[in-house]
Amino acid sequence: MLRLGVNIDHVATIRNARGTPWPDPVRAAKLAEEAGADGITAHLREDRRHISDSDIDNLMAALRLPLNFEMAATAEMQAIALRHRPHAVCIVPEKREERTTEGGLDVVGNEAYLAEFIAPLRDAGCRVSLFIGHEPAQIEASARIGAAVVELHTGAYCDLDTEGRHAERDAELAALREAAALAHSLGLEVHAGHGLTFDTVGPIAQIPQIMELNIGHFLIAESVFTGLDGAIREMRRRMDLARNA
Repeated sequence: MLRLGVNIDHVATIRNARGTPWPDPVRAAKLAEEAGADGITAHLREDRRHISDSDIDNLMAALRLPLNFEMAATAEMQAIALRHRPHAVCIVPEKREERTTEGGLDVVGNEAYLAEFIAPLRDAGCRVSLFIGHEPAQIEASARIGAAVVELHTGAYCDLDTEGRHAERDAELAALREAAALAHSLGLEVHAGHGLTFDTVGPIAQIPQIMELNIGHFLIAESVFTGLDGAIREMRRRMDLARNA
């Protein structure tokens, strides 16, 4: 079955807007589990703009679901991951000035550094994932350095769909399909995420090599109108419908 990881970062964004204890990301994680999520994703950014260190402490203590800990490839984040030893660690590119993650990790340009960086995480029992674009060279480099998983960046595909640029969207989707097949052939587990909505999730869910989708911002936004339970259940329904088609 195609797994759904729910990213709870933007529950913390809402909380931090007023500096109150609510809404609580741990409560959101528990609701996500009840609604059918298979895992929880949380990105501890260097500037702590949403998820905080105490959120990670609380999630590790409270969760029954696997935690996918998103982080930049820095010594500070490596130390936090090694202290908590979450189920999975997803290495993402990070710039302080960006609103959200803008692209995939440059594994090719940082191959030696990343190989050294992920080794202790892997030795500690974390499944190491690299958040990358669909370029074959990045996939091949990810396999060379010993990552277990690549998560394909679906942001460009989603943006093109929103903008109505359908020919370019279809080309981007074809590139993601080819990337998933290549990664699978190299022994990598394939995940995907970023910007997925009810309208865009179907074609991604139909890619047979993709085993997990990580979705956050849209689900939190939709929950304003339908509740988090309703948003997750509808996303789960659409994913399953597309996968089983």
